[in-house]
Amino acid sequence: MIAEPLALTDAALFAGAALYITLAEQPARLLLDDAALLTQWRPSYARGFAMQAPLAALGCLLGLVSWWLTGGVLWLLGALLMGANWPYTLLGIAPINKRLLVLEPGAVSRSLIRQWGTRHTVRTMLGLAATFAYLCSL
Repeated sequence: MIAEPLALTDAALFAGAALYITLAEQPARLLLDDAALLTQWRPSYARGFAMQAPLAALGCLLGLVSWWLTGGVLWLLGALLMGANWPYTLLGIAPINKRLLVLEPGAVSRSLIRQWGTRHTVRTMLGLAATFAYLCSL
């Protein structure tokens, strides 16, 4: 059964990337001046989205397959946690992203990037919780 270790690997990759953004990248970017802050955030967001969105979807799918194959409830829990990243991002983070992509640098953009970082921490927690659920399932 390959789905289970792949689900764990995927969730750990997602959680690791999210944790890096939360603990390293976001605090470092907040040290920049307003123009550099927004200039750095935009390509970072685009690249992060391109990496994390598929990881969240794949982690959910692999967790569901693992649940289907084993019947283990923690696989289902992990899959739901990974899948929760999509609606949470669309409802809680995407409105901030849209504003940041069109704003000029300034106090408003700095405030929004701070809010973005706080909300991104939830994604980190979802990834870590899913990883833990998958790890316990093995």
